[in-house]
Amino acid sequence: MNNKNYPWFILVPRRNNVTEIYQLSEKDRHQLDYEINKISKKLSKYFNVDKMNIASLGNIVSQLHIHVIVRYKNDLSWSEPVWGKSNSEPYSENKFL
Repeated sequence: MNNKNYPWFILVPRRNNVTEIYQLSEKDRHQLDYEINKISKKLSKYFNVDKMNIASLGNIVSQLHIHVIVRYKNDLSWSEPVWGKSNSEPYSENKFL
């Protein structure tokens, strides 16, 4: 997630002890879907993406969270997942760089 090669957002529903989407109430699932679509559309337009990757993995952090990742056909990991790649470049400590 600390990889400036990919614009990346994480959505975390504010619900305790929820690890899977199906554990959300119907209202919360609709809200999550709304938020995924809203951020995906904004990112797609702003970054002129080739593909949006949306994933709920949780193999390391079990709390339900959704990754929304901008992808380009010429990015360093195309057409594979971004996780575990040696091309990771952390964001600068200085928020203005």
